[in-house]
Amino acid sequence: MRAKMGGWDEEVDLLIFGAGAGGLTAGLVAAHEHLKVLICEKTAQVGGIMSTSGGTVWVPGTDLSVEAGVPDKVEDARRFLRAVVADRGGDEAREAFLQSGPEAIAELGRISEVKFVAAAAHPDYLAGPGAAFGGRALVPLPFDARVLGKAFARVRPPRREFMGLGGMMVARADLGMLLAPFDSWTNFKRTLAVVGRYALDRLRYPRGTQLVMGNALAARLYYSLLQRRVEVRFETPLVELVREQGRVTGAVVGVPGGRRRIRARCGVVLATGGVARHPALRKQLFPEGARDLSLSPETHTGDGVGQGQSVGARIESSGDSPGLWMPCSILRAPGGDRSRDSVWPHILLDRAKPGLIAVNSRGERFVNESNSYHDFVMGMLHDDGKGTSVPAHLVVDAAFIRQYGLGLLMAGRSARRISAFERAGYLVKGNTLGELAAKLGVDAAGLERTVETYNHAAERGEDPAFHRGASPMNRFNGDEAQKPNPCVRPIGNGPYYAVTVWPADLACSAGLDGSANGEVFDEAGQVIPGLFACGNDLASIFRGTYPGPGTTLGPAIVFGWRIAKFVAREGGRDASGSQRRSDQAAAAKS
Repeated sequence: MRAKMGGWDEEVDLLIFGAGAGGLTAGLVAAHEHLKVLICEKTAQVGGIMSTSGGTVWVPGTDLSVEAGVPDKVEDARRFLRAVVADRGGDEAREAFLQSGPEAIAELGRISEVKFVAAAAHPDYLAGPGAAFGGRALVPLPFDARVLGKAFARVRPPRREFMGLGGMMVARADLGMLLAPFDSWTNFKRTLAVVGRYALDRLRYPRGTQLVMGNALAARLYYSLLQRRVEVRFETPLVELVREQGRVTGAVVGVPGGRRRIRARCGVVLATGGVARHPALRKQLFPEGARDLSLSPETHTGDGVGQGQSVGARIESSGDSPGLWMPCSILRAPGGDRSRDSVWPHILLDRAKPGLIAVNSRGERFVNESNSYHDFVMGMLHDDGKGTSVPAHLVVDAAFIRQYGLGLLMAGRSARRISAFERAGYLVKGNTLGELAAKLGVDAAGLERTVETYNHAAERGEDPAFHRGASPMNRFNGDEAQKPNPCVRPIGNGPYYAVTVWPADLACSAGLDGSANGEVFDEAGQVIPGLFACGNDLASIFRGTYPGPGTTLGPAIVFGWRIAKFVAREGGRDASGSQRRSDQAAAAKS
């Protein structure tokens, strides 16, 4: 039942729900514009799925690309997206993203601790006109969380599968050295430095304080808000939006022992993590084969999208896919406690490497295994009339296991460690392909035929079936030492190994339909005054495609920035609640 008019317990200029990338950015920039901001977070920690992500932000045309020696141009990105997204819609918002992105990143770097560096080599996930090899993917600088003091506990930690020694984050650049500490003096020194720092941290903190990737980005945003004394009110969920005379004027939130009505003079921003685990919308929008597993936090139950619908907002889900996906393997916890399962996203450490193939229950390949995690799962979900490829199985030989590892099993592990994963049911072993197929429940003749066909072409470094190694991204994630194709080599003699992978959503493409300024549309395509959305609550501007690394965090940050600028320009108040500034003065300041 909709809350009654009047009787507000509190008033702010901008009321934001969700302390992820979009919500934190909107709050930070709005505070910089002298608005009174309140961020309400459902949980006890900031970060959302950003905290557990790689943290890469896809924003074309920034000055950071020039500084990195790989200058990127917005026009190139425009051509690239025109080819990738084509006529799927979202043109106006996508153009706003391209035009605002460089300015948003530059201003965040000037006014806060939210700082990035452009990756000199981190290719777009798809090839085509305007695609970039480097400069477009921005990486958050590492962050020393000791400056947060007790507030460090408010930063959501990464997935436990991604932390070493029970709480140590490892940068991508350090991973190879830590996995082979005795291979060189350089590796050994770096390992001592990283592990030594972590050991000292654990004397005072519950986990390591040297943060990288998405955790560093979350901490940088939160630290910047703390510096400006912007309140993040924890364990304060959105209960209901208040709409009066057609305008969203505030919201009802949950507080210990009851509820509280908060008026938002300039608007309410929804940034609660998207459809994710909303039971009805997940069933309605997601394909059946992708409903069981999510990488989103358990608390991402679609609160913002659901409440948006309650005041007439429209969901945009017309793109290629309602979700953005990763293939994940699962190590089941003893005793059947699903909450303790270890879920491993197969991002780049194994799938792109030479000597691995993915097969379905028919024992057939179905996709270029070296493509992006999203496109790999799109291949799993595709039904060519014979059924989908859910689940799929990553098949390798013993040499591959030793050299590259497989999923949770890191490279170079001992026979004892390999056997432990076998006993746990995570890793399946067969001395012959037929034995492996029987254990996996895969058609044996199909698997044997597939390996024979694959090997015949792989001896020449070729993959005529799926053109593996043809794109810059394929080759970048392969093994440059494998000639002539870094992604292709024959599968050798047994024993053979496999892990099973399932689709999991890492983010949403379907979401609330909105304008170039994040204003939410109703079912008739008209703006709902006072209601905004960003992050996964706002429909993806890429309409179910996945152009490159960080194509969820990039728009989340840019549209959070755009919302704050728009609200300040259209009628913001300063922190003391003075009269509205003129549009001209606000526009000049922004």
